Amino acid sequence: MAETTREQAAARRENTGRKRLRRSTVLIGLGVLLLAGALGLTLYNRWDSNRAAAASEAIAKTLEEDISTNREEKEETRDAALPQPESTAFLSMPTETVNGYAYIGILDIPSVGVHLPVMHDWDMERLKISACRYTGSYYEDDLVICGHNYAKTFSPIRWTAIGAEVTFTTVDGTVIPYKVSNIETIQPTAVSEMVFNDNNSDSEKTWDLTLFTCNVGGQTRCAVRCIRTDGKGGA
Repeated sequence: MAETTREQAAARRENTGRKRLRRSTVLIGLGVLLLAGALGLTLYNRWDSNRAAAASEAIAKTLEEDISTNREEKEETRDAALPQPESTAFLSMPTETVNGYAYIGILDIPSVGVHLPVMHDWDMERLKISACRYTGSYYEDDLVICGHNYAKTFSPIRWTAIGAEVTFTTVDGTVIPYKVSNIETIQPTAVSEMVFNDNNSDSEKTWDLTLFTCNVGGQTRCAVRCIRTDGKGGA
């Protein structure tokens, strides 16, 4: 009887050991899968960032050639140009088409190495290629530009300093100078805070250009506010 009891106890211990081993094996397997998933996501994000950087660089080079040509043509026809209207409220920003997409110019922030083409319109597919106009116009000094926080393209705007120089070169060759006046953290649902500008009311204007992208984690947005430095803005 005692021998049988000992055998049963040994069997129970062996069965418990097998269960623990299986449980440990399953947990180790899950851990390996999670690590592989995290590694895969990291590698994909790195590849996607490099892809976006290469695409933006190629488009910027094409735009630079177009801008140079447009600037020369503008100089040649300057004397014969028609008088400019006093109001720019109804003017459409000129565009250049590259690979089927319309672009309004090139954004430069030398201090953080940003040199990017900017599309006229935005959607999630366009944002995979380039920075995009979210709303507004440089004619009205209420232009808002958005971009994915790719490490090699638009993410560096988060590191700009107050007072940093920013320029926007239109496709007709006009260079509009700005400087960073403020940097804000805004909730992704606060669209009105992102685009609202005192210039759109009767009160004093607070900015002429806004650049925004996601912060790390995507829970908030970084909005970089800029004012013109050529005396032609409203801020």
